Amino acid sequence: MNLRKKISLSLMILTMCLSVLAGCGSDSAAVKVKIGEVTRSVFYAPEYVALTQNFFKDEGLEVELQTIPGGDKTMTALLSGAIDVALVGSETSIYVYQQGADDPVINFAQLTQRDGTFLFARKADANFNWDKLKGSTFLGQRKGGMPQMAGAFTLLQKGIDAEKDLTLIQNIDFANIAGAFASGTGDYVQLFEPTASIFEREQRGRVVASFGVESGYLPYTVFMSKQSYISKNGDTVQKFTNAVQRAQVWVKEHSPEEIADAILPYFENTDRDILASSVKRYKEQDTYAVNPVIDGKEWNNLQDVMDNAGELKERIPEARIVDNSFAEKAGAGVK
Repeated sequence: MNLRKKISLSLMILTMCLSVLAGCGSDSAAVKVKIGEVTRSVFYAPEYVALTQNFFKDEGLEVELQTIPGGDKTMTALLSGAIDVALVGSETSIYVYQQGADDPVINFAQLTQRDGTFLFARKADANFNWDKLKGSTFLGQRKGGMPQMAGAFTLLQKGIDAEKDLTLIQNIDFANIAGAFASGTGDYVQLFEPTASIFEREQRGRVVASFGVESGYLPYTVFMSKQSYISKNGDTVQKFTNAVQRAQVWVKEHSPEEIADAILPYFENTDRDILASSVKRYKEQDTYAVNPVIDGKEWNNLQDVMDNAGELKERIPEARIVDNSFAEKAGAGVK
């Protein structure tokens, strides 16, 4: 065989090999998904477990996580296409729907099923009852957000009119609420973990009640995306939901200490024992959803909470902005 034929044959073989490699590369290439979470919180532990335990990676997804403070900013990022999936309170999807969006935001995988805040008092109170709040100064959450609405809903159930029976403060930004209480503002404050555990260690007071327990089950924090994204990327959304389901099962089956170790990379400045204490408190009150399905009872409770807060124009049937098909399929395939 002459040199010319040898070169031609070599080039042919090389081209075939490159074609095969390119095909393999494209089939195995991870699909990129951008998540925007409304805050960095122990409350979202299963999300970080899905990342550190490679559940997203196992599904062929390359997930980029960013924190976008504030539900309004997170939703703006989702609607503009800056992120593909938002992890935020499901009330935000209702706000978008109420505005008549052409491309509605669809809830497809629930992460937490209770409010994540606790009533924190300046002093331990073994005989606490809710009537003790009357006449006090209460440092609450931002108006219109789920923490504030769940808090107001709970107070009303306990016979307390937040506007009349309390000196109510709710004009402080979410990020500054804990600092304001630490500086001396308020007799009681509504806190998430791990701040509540940190404040207990610092002897600033004690948790005396849980708004999550008192306000009941509801789709508090949910993964959601635009209808257009879900329609075009159904396979990706299914893989994403599968990973979420695996993480939820993992959290259910592991101890607070093991979970703390798993999520520690996302909380480098937080003491491991504080993380474990926070996770334990959330697990004990059944805060983390055990599967991604949003059921009708939870959806109705959410709208009761919003209606009580004056934030619901009309009740929205679950089917309009909730798609449980991915969660149900994930639940059937992941045990």
